Amino acid sequence: MDKTTALATQILAGIGGEGNILKLENCMTRVRVEVSDEQRLDLALLKKLDGVKGYIKQGDQHQFIVGPGAAAKVVDAMQALLGSAPPVSAADDISRNKAAAKARYAAPMSDALKKLADVFIPLIPAFIASGLITGIINILKRPDIAGDIALSYPNVLGLLAVFGSAVFAIMNILVGVNAARVFGGSQAMGGVMAGILSSPQLAQITLFGEALQPGRGGVIAVLLVVAFMCWVEKRLRKLLPESLELILNPLFTTLITASLAIVLLQPLGGYISDAIAHGANLAIDKGGLLVGAVLSGVFLPLVLSGLHQGLVPIHVELVQAHGANPLLPILAMAGVGQVGAALAVLLKTRNERLKKVIKGALPVGVLGIGEPLIFGVTLPLGKPFIAACLGGAVGGALISYWKVATVITFGISGLPLALTIVSGKVMLYLTGMLITIIAGFIFTWLMGFNDPEE
Repeated sequence: MDKTTALATQILAGIGGEGNILKLENCMTRVRVEVSDEQRLDLALLKKLDGVKGYIKQGDQHQFIVGPGAAAKVVDAMQALLGSAPPVSAADDISRNKAAAKARYAAPMSDALKKLADVFIPLIPAFIASGLITGIINILKRPDIAGDIALSYPNVLGLLAVFGSAVFAIMNILVGVNAARVFGGSQAMGGVMAGILSSPQLAQITLFGEALQPGRGGVIAVLLVVAFMCWVEKRLRKLLPESLELILNPLFTTLITASLAIVLLQPLGGYISDAIAHGANLAIDKGGLLVGAVLSGVFLPLVLSGLHQGLVPIHVELVQAHGANPLLPILAMAGVGQVGAALAVLLKTRNERLKKVIKGALPVGVLGIGEPLIFGVTLPLGKPFIAACLGGAVGGALISYWKVATVITFGISGLPLALTIVSGKVMLYLTGMLITIIAGFIFTWLMGFNDPEE
């Protein structure tokens, strides 16, 4: 008997056997069980099992932590031992497909890039709020939509502008704090380093014959400096006497890191930042249809490999440098293509379970949350995923050709992104969405798929 089957057998015995199970399912890391008689549950035994790493109870549900990948295998083994598997929810299927796909397609650099993305992910709510408020301001300024509101209530628009731009005023500080958390350093010190790089007083200082530039290098410089700061802080923690470490470590860390930042790291970050912003804009501006098609067409495979996380600083740099982001609307078409593909599957499939999944996932797919469609429908079926990517390529090509841009960095997609599109390009974005859905539908209909058995 292998380890998985042995653990499944032991868990079944500990929870009182088949007759005591009301519900059995799993998430990515846990075996989840609801029982009819709590008295038949031997928690002391279950907690001691080799393979059970922890126990949590949420409501009526007992959750046994067995680790990523193992949870699905243990539940499958338990269901096989029971003889007739209880139904598993569509949400669990999607979670399992997502975990398996990410594990299968993960690229060598995906973990490092994920750490980079973790710096920006906590900022998503602020980016969303900023983008939507800016979109509202653009609508209110249009006489054909809002009349003379802009002239009648200038103070209201002024306040909204402050609300919408606040995140960018403190962007470097927020990134510095989060970067220090991710890289294992003092968050306050990370904020201080970012504050030094952004200080307006730098403009009054001349070094090597040139005046320093506050904020040069944007978030790229902040990431470089804070990563170095965390390394210095950790080294000093080991070298300094414990009695003096609390006092001397922040002092030496600040002096060493800030000095090297001003002389080397911030200028280096500036060169990298300029290259990223200008390079991305130039590629989209000059590449037109081809660049848009490639970017949108390969975006979802990049998501599966984890490499898409390396694009996050590029989104931020584009908005910081140019006030608009032409990359995000192009990439958004990748998810829109999934909507068209899923519609084709919905009309073709005879599988009632699959139809139910699609009907539940389509509304959120239109709103830019594509994971249920990707991991619950198109990716497991194979060909529809490829067809959806091709549909996304069509939309990405058009969005790039029309030079559609958004005022937001990242965080929203699909239909809500239309509220953040720069003035004059909203209808082009919506037209691109419609064409992408149609293209994804047609490609899927022509390519077909193997309809799964019930």
